[in-house]
Amino acid sequence: MENRKLIVFLPAYNEELNIADVIRRIPRVVRPGWSVEVLVVDDGSADKTVAKAQEAGADHIVRFERNRGLGAAVREGLAACVRLGADIGLMIDADNEYPAEQIPEVIAPIWDGTADYTMGSRFKGEIRGMKLHRRLGNIAFTLLQAALLRRFIWDGQSGMRGFSREAMEHADIIHDYNYAQVLTLNLVRQGFRMQEVPIRYKVRVHGESFIRFRKYLFKVLPAVWKEMRRPVSKRDRRSPDTSAKSKNGAALVLENGTGSGE
Repeated sequence: MENRKLIVFLPAYNEELNIADVIRRIPRVVRPGWSVEVLVVDDGSADKTVAKAQEAGADHIVRFERNRGLGAAVREGLAACVRLGADIGLMIDADNEYPAEQIPEVIAPIWDGTADYTMGSRFKGEIRGMKLHRRLGNIAFTLLQAALLRRFIWDGQSGMRGFSREAMEHADIIHDYNYAQVLTLNLVRQGFRMQEVPIRYKVRVHGESFIRFRKYLFKVLPAVWKEMRRPVSKRDRRSPDTSAKSKNGAALVLENGTGSGE
């Protein structure tokens, strides 16, 4: 049986208190014939995020010399998964809010061939500790995406998402600040099949989110407008493009968990 690869990637910025626990919770055995590797994209952290990730067993680490933004980190994570030969990629936030144990559930529709892109849905599952203003903000931005795509979405802001190989190759994140809205709009508009899977979510114990409502609003809304105005090509699923391309154009150092060159 040909071995296939799942890569779990974590975009991370100053998450030294959380990232090791997330990595240790990632299941390394998911189903027969599949291997699991962990990739960390360090977005210019000033703390011990990289060292903690290496100690916890990360297989690969991409390091930005400066903080570039969550959108840039996710873009590079997807490109690195393709370069490393992933058949499926799973993104999970490094803040320990999302259930790494549920990774097999989140990517099950991709395994089964019923989806190309999946999101772990907090609002279909269980939410613990989310403040009212954050809950309302999540609902508002999710409703915006639903209206633009003309389909119902439960949780458009999720920090836990699965991708088929083809979805990773063709995903295009048009701004560096964030990815949540524009990534879904981009993939669904291209014709990739999306499904949401219920997950258990609890608010972080250590550290704090980078999101500040005013800044988020003034950066995300123009990006959503730009994404919806530009043309996209519908995918012909009968003849998928399997080329592997890095979309951020930067030469980054890719290391394994021991810190030696790959």
